[in-house]
Amino acid sequence: MKKLFIMMLCLVVAMASAQSKLKRAERLYKQYSFSEAAKLYDEALAEKENPGADILKMAGDSHYNIGQKREALKYYQMLYDIQGSTLPQDYFIKYSESIKASLDYAKADKVTKDYLSSKGDNALMSKYGIQKKQMDSLSKEKPLYTIKILDVNSSKSDFGTAFYGQKIVYASAKDTTKYNQKLYNWNQQPFLDLYVAERNVNDGTLINVQPFLSDAMSRYHDAAASFSPDLKTVYYTRNILKNNKKLVNDKTGTNQFKIVRGSLSEDGKLGKLENMQFNNDAYSTGHPSVSPDGKWLFFASDMPGGQGGSDIYVAEIDAAGTVGPAKNLGPMINTPGEEMFPSFNNNTLYFASDGHFGWGGLDIYESKMSGDWKFSEPRNLGAPMNSNKDDFAYIVDPTDKFGYFSSNREMGKGDDDIYYFTKVQPPCDELVSGKVTNAKSKLPIGQATVSVTDLMDTPITSATTDANGDYVVTVPCGKTYKIAATKANHSREERQLEIGKKNGNQTKDVNFELTNYDDLITKKGNVEKITVNPIYFEYDKWAITPLAEVELDKVVFAMTKFPHLKIKIESHTDSRGKDAYNLKLSDNRAKSTRDYIISKGIDASRIESAIGYGESRLTNRCKNGVKCTEAEHLANRRSDFIVIDK
Repeated sequence: MKKLFIMMLCLVVAMASAQSKLKRAERLYKQYSFSEAAKLYDEALAEKENPGADILKMAGDSHYNIGQKREALKYYQMLYDIQGSTLPQDYFIKYSESIKASLDYAKADKVTKDYLSSKGDNALMSKYGIQKKQMDSLSKEKPLYTIKILDVNSSKSDFGTAFYGQKIVYASAKDTTKYNQKLYNWNQQPFLDLYVAERNVNDGTLINVQPFLSDAMSRYHDAAASFSPDLKTVYYTRNILKNNKKLVNDKTGTNQFKIVRGSLSEDGKLGKLENMQFNNDAYSTGHPSVSPDGKWLFFASDMPGGQGGSDIYVAEIDAAGTVGPAKNLGPMINTPGEEMFPSFNNNTLYFASDGHFGWGGLDIYESKMSGDWKFSEPRNLGAPMNSNKDDFAYIVDPTDKFGYFSSNREMGKGDDDIYYFTKVQPPCDELVSGKVTNAKSKLPIGQATVSVTDLMDTPITSATTDANGDYVVTVPCGKTYKIAATKANHSREERQLEIGKKNGNQTKDVNFELTNYDDLITKKGNVEKITVNPIYFEYDKWAITPLAEVELDKVVFAMTKFPHLKIKIESHTDSRGKDAYNLKLSDNRAKSTRDYIISKGIDASRIESAIGYGESRLTNRCKNGVKCTEAEHLANRRSDFIVIDK
């Protein structure tokens, strides 16, 4: 009995201890002291069975918010096992992101499909399918980016670069002299300050780092700067303060962030700070980014009425510098998760998100903007820009060739680190497709060659038609090409085609009709002649009549389609009339047909001879003195176009 009492007492003490730790952990959690809260939750939940959903959420969030997503996974997994498809979407995002942090992409894909299917949201399932397909395609493509971590990074957080002329301004918690001051509860690091560094234009390294606007920095966070195009105005993020000293909390006791701006003097002094009209003590605004033309301010905020966690917003900056109301960029960009760190360049929005389907944590995306703030489906930048950790704060120079981003990926130097990247332009290729058919029968021609050259006849690519006569070739964008279709014993057909500048676009129905040599030729033994009907001349004349032109144009057509073809012309009469007269008449007619063919652009060198033979080469018995029918005489009145070379 005594032993049983002692065991029960120990159990009660253990339960009381776990409960006490949970209360302390919750208190720390609500104070945003996530590092300390995470440790206490681990200790308490090691002693407590079957914790409730709220406890699991706070335990998972404590780890998640300080980048410990693998540690957060066990709590989110327990939460998912309890709630399944009823799990709120923002927590499902955290759950799936934690799975990716453990590099289990197959499981992340499976649970995402199961979750979306259970929700029955066709639009969301379609969006996932599009983004998943794009990521699968990315993994097979050659990366456009080359990255390197910079020596300027410290063991603390360094992130959020901004171009400042030829310099770079960024945020860092590296000032360890502040350890004797109050630390940031969230991650137990010093508060962030802004720094400025010179940029080595050859390799992107940052050198000669100095505090930026040191006289204007507060005792708390000052980070995420952006500048007007003339560099006379700076926007940045800081805690909401009273008299620049004391934190101002909302009704829940939470201190939020806000965007401020100030004018910069020529000697680098900051003027009076101004609040943005959309700032509010009840929510945060931050990560300002001014468009290259200075007309728009992009930023992130968790203000009410958004799509989820933090969303990307934009506000107009008028000519007088007044910043207008905030406009949410909508569900194409924003999700129930977190979108933040926007930048805008060359009509493209770059931002970080964990709500779109990526590699894990925050990934960097790009989206093309069209008129009236319409955006394309966000495109993941892929490896090496994105990892299974947080990747964010992407900026790129106006030429789209180099820039900086931040990441807390493995093998970094500290917490968040700054990386430099160079970028090559993505290949732009368009497709050209069509069909090759027989000009006479209209039937498809298989095994024909379709070749593409530039205007200087430099070969670009080629393809062979299939049994249906179809072909597809891929050509670089933005040029004019010569496209030709050929096959042995057939004519060569060529077209010029101007190609656009949209990657993946297809120009269809670039069709060709080839003439088969055999369709133009009559063969008799070893002799080949161009097939024509009898050529009629007026009595005692050799001028080319309209009827004769129809037949002679067949010769011109054959010689045009087959430019290596050479012929000789032979003209014959029947036996009626005097021999000498017939010989001269036929020779005149032969030379008249030759002259007509040459007049149509056929080079004279391709006609070896044009000779009249009179009645000396009759094809039948109808010589002088023999009575014959008109049809028999007609067979002797002929012009032959005999092939001598092809």
